[in-house]
Amino acid sequence: MENVELQSNTAGWLLFVKLSFVISLLAMGAAILFMPGDFMLKGYMALNSLFIVSSTIMVSKTMRDEHEGKKIINKISEAKTNKILKEYAE
Repeated sequence: MENVELQSNTAGWLLFVKLSFVISLLAMGAAILFMPGDFMLKGYMALNSLFIVSSTIMVSKTMRDEHEGKKIINKISEAKTNKILKEYAE
């Protein structure tokens, strides 16, 4: 059986990513709150900003799932090939 290496992120990187996300949301919220304009314009900008954030999360998750799915299919194909080669060698 092959040794499977799991990729993991360092605690520092995870902290950086989470802080960056929170800071960007706060900055976006502050920009919308303090921008000139009426309540309707600010509400429109806030809803669109939330839509952008949720869409980005969905796209990144979907792309990750697609990548993981292809890795599994490739591993299954590789295992079948190894089995055929092993049977042929016997």
